[in-house]
Order: sequence, then C-alpha cells, then structure tokens
Amino acid sequence: MGTGLGSSILLSSPRPHLSRPFLPLLRLRSPPPPPPPPLISLSLSLSPRLDKFIPKCCVTNVEVELDSVTVTCQNDELNSIPSLQSSCPIPLVAITGDDLDLDIDLPTPPFGLLPAGQNSVFEELPVLSAGEQQSLAATPAHPKGLYAMYACYLFGNLVEQLWNFAWPAALSILHPSLLPVAVVGFFTKFSVFVGAPIVGKLMDHFPRIPTYNGLNVIQVATQLISAGMIIHGFNTIRPNSPPAVLLQPWFIVLVMASAIERIAGLALGVTMERDWVVLLAGSNRPVALAQANAILNRLDLLCETLGASVFGILLSKFSTVTCLKVACGLMVGSLPVLIILGQIMNRLSCYVLDCHRTTYEKASFGDLLLNSVKLVQDSLDAITHGWNEYKHQTVLPASMASVLLFFNVALAPGAIMTALLMHYGISPSIIGAFSGLCSTMGLVATFTSAGLVKRLGILKAAAAGLIFQASLLAVALAVYWSGPISKQAPLIIFLSSIVLSRLGHMSYDVVGTQILQTGIPASKANLIGATEVSIASLAELVMLGGAIILNDVSHFGVLAILSAAAVACAALMFCRWLANPTDEQRELFTFDPHFTPM
Repeated sequence: MGTGLGSSILLSSPRPHLSRPFLPLLRLRSPPPPPPPPLISLSLSLSPRLDKFIPKCCVTNVEVELDSVTVTCQNDELNSIPSLQSSCPIPLVAITGDDLDLDIDLPTPPFGLLPAGQNSVFEELPVLSAGEQQSLAATPAHPKGLYAMYACYLFGNLVEQLWNFAWPAALSILHPSLLPVAVVGFFTKFSVFVGAPIVGKLMDHFPRIPTYNGLNVIQVATQLISAGMIIHGFNTIRPNSPPAVLLQPWFIVLVMASAIERIAGLALGVTMERDWVVLLAGSNRPVALAQANAILNRLDLLCETLGASVFGILLSKFSTVTCLKVACGLMVGSLPVLIILGQIMNRLSCYVLDCHRTTYEKASFGDLLLNSVKLVQDSLDAITHGWNEYKHQTVLPASMASVLLFFNVALAPGAIMTALLMHYGISPSIIGAFSGLCSTMGLVATFTSAGLVKRLGILKAAAAGLIFQASLLAVALAVYWSGPISKQAPLIIFLSSIVLSRLGHMSYDVVGTQILQTGIPASKANLIGATEVSIASLAELVMLGGAIILNDVSHFGVLAILSAAAVACAALMFCRWLANPTDEQRELFTFDPHFTPM
C-alpha cells in the first residue's frame, strides 16, 4: 500500500495545444517492500467551448490511500468511471474533449523526460543552495531606501549631537556652578523616564512618515527655543547665586523646551533604529539587519565625535552667542533636508513606510486619546509587568552591571564633565577633542570586541571590559584627588584615563548586549529591554539629583567617587556571577569554548 497526495484539476493558460507534457506535482511515499506499481491513466478531451485552455493538475494537502487505482475519462465513458478501492475523499472531475490525451505511468518515466539516474517522474522542488541563502540573508530588502535612511540618520544625528554638546558648554560659560547644567540634565532624564513609555505606545498608532515629519518639526522648534533662551540669558543681567538662576523665566522655559526636545529626539531614534531599519533591511534577512544595526551604531558615534569637535572649535574662535546663532542656522537648514530625505527614502523603498496600522490599532488609538486615565493605567501596568519579568531573568547580573554603568555621570563625557572643564578654564577646542576621542574609543570597540570574544570567550570578554574600565577610572580618580587638574600634566593623565576607559565601557556594551540577547527569550526581549532602559534612566536621575545637591565645583570629587564606585561594583558583581555559574547559565553558554568558572 502506498500513501500519496491527492490533486485537483485547474483550467488556465490560454493556449490551444500542449507544447510539452505536464507532470502533476505529486509525491508518493511507500514503505519497503515496494508494492506493485499503480497505474493512473487519465485521458481528457477538450470540448469546443474549452479548446483554448489547458487542464493542469495541482497538488493539495489531501492524504490518499492507493492500492491499484485506474482512473479513466473518455468521451463516451463519463458514466462508467470505476470507483477507488479505498476510502478516498478526492472528488472526481471529468472534462470531455477530442484532442487531449495525457497518460502518466508512475514507476516508468514517460516520454523519456527524466535524466539518467533519476528514478522518479516527480521532480523535487528547487531550493536555494547554502551560498544563495547566505547571499539572500545579507541582501537588504530595500537597499536604496536603506542608504537614504543612512543619509537621513547621519544628517539629523549630527545636528542633534552638536546641540547636545553646545547647551551644557554655553550654560557653563553663563554660570560657573554645576547647578544649571545638573537641573536641565535632571529634567530631561526625568521626561524620558516618565514620558518614553507613553510616547512609545502612542507612536505605534500614528502613520510613520507624518510622525517623522512632526517629530522633526518639534525637535528643531524646541532646539531653537532653548538656544534663544540661552542667548537671552547672556544678554540680561546674570544673577550671582545659582538658585537665583533657576528662578529666571528664561531658565524655566529652557528646562521645559529641553525636556520636550529630548523626548522628540528619543522618539526619532527609536523610529529609525527599531522600526524603519527592520522594514528596509528585512526582518527575515538577519545578516543585512545586523550590518545595518552596526552601521547605525558607528554613524551615531561618528556624529558624536564630529558634533563635539566642531562646536568646540567654534567656541575657541568665536563668542558663545555667535556659536549659538550658527547652531540655530544649522537647525533651521536641517529641517527641510530631513523632510525631503524622508520622502526620498519612502519612495526608494517602494512606499513600504506607508504601511497602515490595523483597524484594531486605530480603534485603540481613539480609545486612548479619549481616555487618558486608561492610558496612564496601561502604562503603569506595563511598567509593573516589565519589572517583574526583569528581576526574574536568567542573566540579571549582566543587566544590572549595565545599569550600574549609568551611575557614572562624573567620569564620563557629558554635561557634568563639560561644566567642570569649562570651570577650570580649559579651552573649548580641547573639551571638544576630549569628547570626540571618547566617541572614537567607542567606534574602535565595535571593531575590537569580536576579536576579544574570539580570544577570551563572550563572558570573560565582558568581564575584561568592566575590569579595564574600573582600573582606568581609579587612575583618573587618584589623579583628581592628588592635586588640581588645571595643570598640564595632571590634566593630560586625567583626561587620557577617561578616554581609554571608554574602550572598556563600549566593549562591555557590545559584548553585554550579546549576552542579554542570548539569555533573554525572544518573546520577552522588548519588554525586558525597555525596562532596563527605564532603570538606567533612573540611575542617571539619582546621580544628577546628587549633582544638584552638590552643585559646587569643589564637590565634584564626591561625584567622581560615586561614579568610580558604581563601575567597580559592576565589575565585582559580574565577576562574582561568572565565578559561581548556575546550571541554567552553563546551559545557556555551552557554545562558549572558553567558559570556565573564574
């Protein structure tokens, strides 16, 4: 007895006669010993009404029991078709005609079509070779649209990174205290911590291109307002006490505009890095998607390097107000370019970014818009659920180490370090070069981390990155407490230690991401990842709150101690986890040939 698949007959292809025999897509599976070969003979004739069509056989997923079956359709035998000898649910279709005769004999190749050595009349379905599959996986779904997205990301991110360096530098020149910079930084991080989940939920219900255009308009408008407020602060009488600065109307507007600008920038980054790149590279093309993610990461670091360096050079040659006006000109000029690039990107990608949301999502958006209480409740439920999943993940120590690194706001490039160096009278060009070198170290880490993993294994490579960073930050801390860093030799050692420590920081960032991707189930990756980002923002909030309390520059040493201690705790926690692996950890990282407890 053999088991096969049934077929149905379809009429198509407007041609008068068969130009070549057609073999039905039918596969027979027969256990040994083979039964006597069944014979299926099918004779069909087309009526004059159907003489322009060719009958075709198409296999469907229907199981058939065959012993010895003969099916015959003749012009004069339509009423005497023999029945099948077993339970068979296939309907019989008879077509009459006078000029078509097709016979198929299963065991013997008909018409001599089969090549030598092939023992079946049914050809296997063609499949891609391993090389062709790898080539397809590395080919983006919309390569031209992806290149347009790179240009759009580069141009928009360059202006954003320039402004991220410009505002703390300008505020530090405006007032020597750390307090104004710390307050603005605190509320921008707080806006991200509170508003990011809600904005992310709402963005899922807006069309992509109009949302992108609107976010660009909001970001540029808030950047212009922030720059205008700082310029207004330079043109008015400056209060001597730091708390008096916080009560100025222009400073309050600056804080509000900066918070909105940061949310808009975050939303644009998520749109590009989490949504658009997947659509343009292809979610089912992993190599192309990984390459696109790496390019976006390097472009971000490149923009951070260029933005800080360019504005630092401008500050060293021109007045602060002039530099802010130049930044405003770049912001205004960038807006039409970004909108045009967005349209070009959508057109080159065959309008894939115009994909509409589902009806359910549209209805949900209307409900959320009308019921703000439900929106807040859903966000709180999502945060609670995310925290529960986060604290029960298998690789929790690795994730907590990443969070602890965000406590380092003093011994890292950023607003606090910029304010400190400006207070000591360091040239803005040197400060810009320092920030650029820190970003360059991150760029180098994206290339060296693969070799580090190959030599040490993924877990030990992550531990090496943390230990390297903690050691160099200890050197920087010792130099700071040994004497004033305004002198040339201590300043060079202090800044060089921080620059080199970024190599370890970014190495762990790259390798740690792979650890988290390995240990977190795919079904919970987004939830746990978003929760980790929120907790990291909370860590920065705590440190910036400490900077607000310890706002005098003389208290920077305390912030430096807290920052270095957080990195040391991260390295100690990870190494302890690595030295005492659980059975679950061993099972997860069995692919790591270098994995042995420390």
